[in-house]
Amino acid sequence: MSSPAVAFARENHARFLDELKDLLRIPSISTLPEHAGDCRKAAETLAEEFRRIGMEKVRLIETGLERGGHPMVYAEWLHAAGKPTVLVYGHYDVQPVDPVDEWDSPPFEPTERNGNVYARGAVDDKGQVWMQVKALESLLATGGLPLNVRVLLEGEEEVGGEGIAEYVASKPADLKADFALVSDTEMFAPDLPTLCVGLRGMIYTELEVKGAKTDLHSGMYGGAAPNPFMALAHILAKLKDEGGHILIPGFYDDVQAPSEEELAAWKSLPFDEEEYRKNEVGSKELVGEAGFSVLERTWARPTLEVHGMPGGFTGAGAKTVIPAKALAKVSMRLVPNMTPAKAFAQYKSYVEKIAPKGVDVTVRLIHQGDACLIPVDNKFIQASVRAMHEVWGKDTVFIRSGGSIPIVGDFDRNLGLSSVMMGFGLPDDNLHAPNEKFNLKNFRLGIESLIRFLEEAGS
Repeated sequence: MSSPAVAFARENHARFLDELKDLLRIPSISTLPEHAGDCRKAAETLAEEFRRIGMEKVRLIETGLERGGHPMVYAEWLHAAGKPTVLVYGHYDVQPVDPVDEWDSPPFEPTERNGNVYARGAVDDKGQVWMQVKALESLLATGGLPLNVRVLLEGEEEVGGEGIAEYVASKPADLKADFALVSDTEMFAPDLPTLCVGLRGMIYTELEVKGAKTDLHSGMYGGAAPNPFMALAHILAKLKDEGGHILIPGFYDDVQAPSEEELAAWKSLPFDEEEYRKNEVGSKELVGEAGFSVLERTWARPTLEVHGMPGGFTGAGAKTVIPAKALAKVSMRLVPNMTPAKAFAQYKSYVEKIAPKGVDVTVRLIHQGDACLIPVDNKFIQASVRAMHEVWGKDTVFIRSGGSIPIVGDFDRNLGLSSVMMGFGLPDDNLHAPNEKFNLKNFRLGIESLIRFLEEAGS
């Protein structure tokens, strides 16, 4: 099919890329309070662009101002009578840039090299959001949208998405749609069109262990006073065995295994375990549960990880202190059929049971998200398959992601929407790490794929 919108996108590609670089220069780091103004600037930039291209009822939606929340951006175009409605989602906030000395170019000065654009947010998720915006512009500039569109972009995805979760739960009538489009995922390999149809869920927690009422001198009190860090180490050591098996009673009871068809499809993917170990992970060897492949372990098995243990003395030199308290950040990835509420209850009960004597343990839930699994015979999934085959000239592969996109579960639970997770990142794009990048070919063909998808979904 000849698409005037695709032709428009090709003619304006250089401008689209320059505009993306302008957006990437805004350091919209949502987790750092000193960048609150930058987050608002990014939201206002996107809102202004939506107005310019012809979207309607464009506005910022304030969320959680009392806790320093960042605004969402809403826009709509609802003039395609009798056609379905898509809810387009993305996020404009980005991760911090540390360690900054490991970047080969400044993180907020977009730099082209080796066929990529390097900057924080390039692939996660500003580059992919900009693909969505430019697909809409191309369609609006060449006759209008082929279906009804609502857009909801957030600025708190990297800090848990609390604001958008509350909004989606409380305003379902304002977001009425037939399906959601999420561009925050990746392709399995270069030049291989990919749809993510499964996500792991998540619970992110904090363990706080308290001992004495204040920090104590280890010479005077060591041997009598409880040490919260030692207690915390004992607790953490009992959460998982050396083979990677989680020891929380009942934790695996609800795990839904992949189908035989899905496992067979995964085995056919171009995956080199040694290449993955060396170039993506960079460790001496891979670990995890015996009896499961790497893709099973990262896509379809629950996990438990420790992310940090702040507290105590970590400065230069020596300070012989027994800290009064110790903290650990611990998360669990969940798979379909597991629920965050049940997993957290099992975890909390087990931690409280195994806590050593002499300390008090508090288990806090910081944020959570549901796992999801989307049937591939969904008509909008099939529309995406047709669109990407036309653009890329290859059949689409279906994968899961080990990561979590909590909003996908919120769309399902509160709005009854299945999501088409149509992303164009690559496994080596370094999201959340130094030298984050976005492949320029994927940026270009991603826009064309989204245009053709929206045309197919509205046909």
